[in-house]
Amino acid sequence: MKNNNQTFVSKLMREYAEQFGLIGSSPAMERVVEVIDQVAPSTISVMIVGESGTGKEVVAKAIQGKSNRVKQPFVVVNCAAIPEGILESELFGHEKGAFTGAVGARKGYFEMAHTGTIFLDEIGEMSIATQAKLLRVLEGGEFMRVGGSETRTVDVRVIAATNRNLEEAVQREEFRQDLYYRLNTVKIKVPPLRERRSDIRALTLKFANVFCAKNKIEFHGFTEGALEVLESYPWPGNVRELRNVIESVIIMEQGEQINQVMLTRNLPAIDMDFSRSVPVPLSKSSDQAEREMIYAALLDLKHEMTQLKEILMQRLFPPPQLPSADRYPIYVSPSSVNGDEIIVPDDNKPETMQEMERNLIYEALKRNGGNKRKAARQLQISERTLYRKIKEYDIRF
Repeated sequence: MKNNNQTFVSKLMREYAEQFGLIGSSPAMERVVEVIDQVAPSTISVMIVGESGTGKEVVAKAIQGKSNRVKQPFVVVNCAAIPEGILESELFGHEKGAFTGAVGARKGYFEMAHTGTIFLDEIGEMSIATQAKLLRVLEGGEFMRVGGSETRTVDVRVIAATNRNLEEAVQREEFRQDLYYRLNTVKIKVPPLRERRSDIRALTLKFANVFCAKNKIEFHGFTEGALEVLESYPWPGNVRELRNVIESVIIMEQGEQINQVMLTRNLPAIDMDFSRSVPVPLSKSSDQAEREMIYAALLDLKHEMTQLKEILMQRLFPPPQLPSADRYPIYVSPSSVNGDEIIVPDDNKPETMQEMERNLIYEALKRNGGNKRKAARQLQISERTLYRKIKEYDIRF
């Protein structure tokens, strides 16, 4: 029975990935897809919650696509993007002369969505006054246009989304409690990307292939080290940020296989050690915090060894190219008296791992003007490790 259920879920995940772009095989995404599949055929209201950039609109489109209203209108409204003074008119329409500039009657989004679905994104930004009118539509399907006296009826399924904590907004009286309960009949929580890291590779390859095909760009893939960087990055902007980074690095490094160094150059400068700056995060137990700190330390070591491995492979199997002085790393000799002697390694003499590591650190410091924090980020190691290596190799910069 368990194997049959796993087969069903896997088939379901593939179906939603192909039809709606809901990529992932993590338990969190499996739960999202299962809930969508259960509630989509009904007309019940759905609340989608999640951080910005997690893909709430994609979930809404999947609900519409699997519903009995799939061939009917699907109207998307970003409540945060419409000024409050005109949001009511946009949602419910207005009559001629209702306000300055209303030269004619106009249908609102609810009338446009009749027999279909309306997706109210960022509903937490809606004013209390507009919330009251929305509640009336949800309960009876009735509303009046701005400046009108005629009651109109519509048959519309409502899907709402927010990145705010509406329970807290209700307590602060910023969101109507009755509307919250009416919308929150079914809640779908879309997990942030940091809670579904096992999906990052699949998302990365999907975004890269789609972008390259659309823009006719030759794509040579990612190295293992680059994929590991993507998996360990915190992604505060979630799936939207991942897509933007992938598209940016492909444009900047056209025709090249994307490695760890290339990718790091295109990632925002976020302190990868931040999660370890507080011994016990307030929202986590001490055991959980300790496990996460150990995991983060192991990731640092893994990144360092992965990059050294990539450099070693490039040295052992260098790509064909014309001889150039630029192909050889340079560093300051520790035995020099005035600190400015330059050593050019003998091409015929293989470097040890220690020499390669030393050269790598020196080059990172050189590229970043001696800034150790930036160099550590580029090397994907902690500042503590960098300072220890500088002392160990007596690197003077």
